[in-house]
Amino acid sequence: MTITHETVAAPDGVVAPRFRPPAGASSAASVSLDGEWRFRLFPHADTGVDRAEPGEDWDRLAVPGHWQLARAPHAWPYGVPEYNNVTFPFPIEPPHVPDDNPTGEYRTTLRLPADWPDGGRTLLRFEGVDSWFQVALDGELLATSHGSRLPTEIDLTDRLRPGTDHLLAVRVTKWSAMSYVEDQDQWWLSGIFRSVSLEHRPDGALDDVRVHAAYDHTTGQGTLRVDAFTVGAGAAGAAGAGRDAVAARVTVPELGIDAASGEEVRVAVEPWSAERPRLYDVVVATDTETVTLAVGFRTVSIEDGVFLVNGRPVKLRGVNRHEFDPLRGRSVTPERMLEDVLLMKRHHINAVRTSHYPPHPHFLDLCDRHGLYVIDENDLETHGFTDDRGWEGNPVNDPDWTEVLVDRVTRMVRRDGHHASIILWSLGNEAGGGMNVPAMADAIRALDPSRPIHYEGDWSSEHVDVYSRMYAETGYVDLVGQGIEPALERADADARRRGMPFLQCEYAHAMGNGPGGLSDYDALFDRYPRLMGGFIWEWIDHGLTRTDADGTPFSAYGGDFGERFHDGTFIADGLLLPDRTPSPGLVETAAVFAPVRIDAQPDGTLLVRNRYAFRDTSHAELRWTLHRGAEELASGVLDLVLGAGAETVVRPPADLVLPEPGDAPVWWTLRAVQQKADALEEAWLQEGFVLGAGQLLLVEPAPLAAPSGRVTIEDDGGYVAGPARFDRRGDLRSLAGREIHAFRFDAWRAPTDNDRRAGMWRGLSDAEVWRSTSLHLLAERKAGVAVREDGALEIDARIAGPTTRAGFATRYTWQPVTDAPDAVDLVVDVRPKGRWPESVARLGVLLALDEPRAADAGVRWTGLGPDESYADSRAAALGGAWEHSVAEWQTRYTHPQENGARRGVTSAAVSFADGSGLRIDAGEVTVGGRPQVGFELSLRPWSDEALDRAAHPHELVPDGRLWLHVDAAQHGVGSAACGPGVLPNAQLHAAPVRMRLRLTAF
Repeated sequence: MTITHETVAAPDGVVAPRFRPPAGASSAASVSLDGEWRFRLFPHADTGVDRAEPGEDWDRLAVPGHWQLARAPHAWPYGVPEYNNVTFPFPIEPPHVPDDNPTGEYRTTLRLPADWPDGGRTLLRFEGVDSWFQVALDGELLATSHGSRLPTEIDLTDRLRPGTDHLLAVRVTKWSAMSYVEDQDQWWLSGIFRSVSLEHRPDGALDDVRVHAAYDHTTGQGTLRVDAFTVGAGAAGAAGAGRDAVAARVTVPELGIDAASGEEVRVAVEPWSAERPRLYDVVVATDTETVTLAVGFRTVSIEDGVFLVNGRPVKLRGVNRHEFDPLRGRSVTPERMLEDVLLMKRHHINAVRTSHYPPHPHFLDLCDRHGLYVIDENDLETHGFTDDRGWEGNPVNDPDWTEVLVDRVTRMVRRDGHHASIILWSLGNEAGGGMNVPAMADAIRALDPSRPIHYEGDWSSEHVDVYSRMYAETGYVDLVGQGIEPALERADADARRRGMPFLQCEYAHAMGNGPGGLSDYDALFDRYPRLMGGFIWEWIDHGLTRTDADGTPFSAYGGDFGERFHDGTFIADGLLLPDRTPSPGLVETAAVFAPVRIDAQPDGTLLVRNRYAFRDTSHAELRWTLHRGAEELASGVLDLVLGAGAETVVRPPADLVLPEPGDAPVWWTLRAVQQKADALEEAWLQEGFVLGAGQLLLVEPAPLAAPSGRVTIEDDGGYVAGPARFDRRGDLRSLAGREIHAFRFDAWRAPTDNDRRAGMWRGLSDAEVWRSTSLHLLAERKAGVAVREDGALEIDARIAGPTTRAGFATRYTWQPVTDAPDAVDLVVDVRPKGRWPESVARLGVLLALDEPRAADAGVRWTGLGPDESYADSRAAALGGAWEHSVAEWQTRYTHPQENGARRGVTSAAVSFADGSGLRIDAGEVTVGGRPQVGFELSLRPWSDEALDRAAHPHELVPDGRLWLHVDAAQHGVGSAACGPGVLPNAQLHAAPVRMRLRLTAF
């Protein structure tokens, strides 16, 4: 059979898969072939190039890497990246792909090192090639392979001669039959993107080392058995070679173990967990090879529908992680992998799903070392088949694909099975159902029965061990937790599924400003033992760095490379910005996932919960402070240690002296702080690391004194109220000596990515609802202007947009605080009129004033901070005194949108570049008759309309004005971009509003 890129068959001419020890862990010789290779790109898979062509005059290309990114960020000589989420960028006619199929020809010269060992075998290893490739040596075709995120090895033993240069030729196609099973939500990027090496395999090599390291929590003993095999040479296919047992010695010096391979040894050990990733060096040696593995003793089990690690229930507070670098795509470096792992640990993330393919093996080494639970996922997604034909032609239900798909899970398990961090295997993602689901599951169980199997596409859970869903809304998750979710038609399947733990393999879609509602999910996970947690989608925005026509770098998403069709900003949906700057969403995640949760209770107490599964809180201090604004009034430490899973209620000390109400709230803040790291944490835990925080508001600010000044009427009929000047119509013209360009009630915001998409089970998106009621085009009509008997200026207005009868009746009442010109009180009374469907974006006032250097203005405020927060993403916000510049106030989301709101603001002082300023103090604030402390504040050096128009942050240019929103409330953010919209507890609807503000010029 002639094998082409459209052939559906397992790799040919390759060595059977084996395990992959960490770099440097084996004594066997290895040499990297990474570096500069010769390269030429051709438009079709049949390049017409002789495999013996050395390509001396070709371009030079770095391996590993993607050819599309070879000259990034300035040039794209080998084609551009393309982004699709679900749809295939070619006709759906498997296994065929278009004739127009960019194909790279790679060349390099091989020479065995002078000290290369005699005997044994020499293998050529590719860690990852996208998507299908052929390998030739000295003009002879040796192998074809695929499985882009899986390793391939080819035996070169009989073809390499010492002291001789050999020509290695690799042909890589962009598209192949395998593209139909690699339709993951990411950029289409091609080439040899992971490392290439020559590997010496001595006679009797340790090709397959299977580590069985269980832990018995009832005895404290670990059970170790290491089975060692060598893989036969000359395999015709990835699973076609025999495995022969190898006699090896297994030693663990720290534990005093010296045993034969295959021998089971029991000994007291410290177990491995993500909390305490204790590893032991296990040395496996034969006469020809020694391998040292970092082994953790742990047992994963499911009992009575509860997921257990080492006998204790564990909640997975995880993220989905694609491999990504803004300049290198999926060709990530060890430094990037370590950066990811340490960032996860520092933000209380304890688990990672390798969406949607096995990661670079070094990432798993890091998860073992630093402590992350891993769902290792097969390189499989066929999402593009889900259309109105109902998965027609899906490879997962096609017997012609069985060998290919079984080969993929086999290679994954063989490569990664020795990692303690892997707690579940996953068959793939969004690939539908069919006969190949049980085929893959059976293949995994035959290799490794110790780990449960996951696959979200099998809703019946007939062939897996956990019930998994993605983006299930909280109501359904609540039902599952109680075990009363809707039943399956088959009673036996339903009973089996109800005995399984439930996992949200994707939830809390973190696109742009979000996710909202994370706390609601996390509370459910804690409430019900059956719920084993979930994985936020996703870890990082996939914004590729490129430059515009002026050379300005920016993060590109779908469409920025001129793709014919694409899925736009949907690639930018992570907790990290593309440069790995933590977004406010990641800061919120850290607060929600905190291992020591400290939450205010309705009775004025704090509930302290130790959510560690395996450790008490003796490593942390519970430090409290009593503070008003920036002033610390008292401090102390609570003498409290909680056992694993324990909780208690605490109160401020009984003898704590509270001050009288003043100009700022008085907070009692409690933090669980780990001052120093131990040996298992020193790589990531920083001094004074906060494990959780919460607070109580003990004293509200003193109410504002009643104003007593009088408005004056000028000769032109205008009005002066302290630092505010009005024309005769009642339009505000200047404030604090600055010209005013806008002042009115507002109910719109620049839509977030979540606002722009309809949440599941909804008809219109929030942004569409707001446009349907013309909130983006609000205008004001004055209905009356008068000076009252008490000296206040009263302005009545109606605010509405075109095409609608609904509007807001608004009364602004301005009264100088005294007869001095520096301060004025503003009372805003708003009553919705007409029929208002569904939500509104905000309820508050918009103010735009002249300030040429608005971005440089400083802001000091008392309220929640230091970062942005919204009604459904507020766990990270703590009351206190904070300071930013207006530039620092902004969150530069990859796609510009509403950002930067600070809630519960009782006082804010804006300092301008010329030394003057404006202070805003909160008085009474009510929404729908319900009182609240403070207002919500947003400041920008550009308008909401400019924010809405901008496609990228660098397109936002300060316009010489400072734009302020002082809101009584804002709509939550939700995760409607993929999942539920804003939950009812964070929705904002048209309602009466009353705000009293004091504006003081200084």
